[in-house]
Amino acid sequence: MFVLNNFIIAIARVIEIILTVYMWIIIARALISWVNPDPCNKIVIFLYRVTEPVLRPIRKIIPRHSLPIDFAPLIALLVIIFLQSFLVKTMLQMATGF
Repeated sequence: MFVLNNFIIAIARVIEIILTVYMWIIIARALISWVNPDPCNKIVIFLYRVTEPVLRPIRKIIPRHSLPIDFAPLIALLVIIFLQSFLVKTMLQMATGF
């Protein structure tokens, strides 16, 4: 049984690391949007390609209606924080038996 518990703990920690890295990528994308980045820059292209699949559906749900601020990154960050607080901690508690 301890093998299954260790496996669940390992998966929970990997998910937490992936969510943390993705959170920082979204933050970098939001910071880059404040300046006028070169669209041919490889870092800008990478950030847009990695974050757009998550941010596009959020933008469809919450349209901007001529607002100067894009709230999609903020909502994505809140979802990531929720997943870290709920999903990862639930998996860790399941594995430890609490």
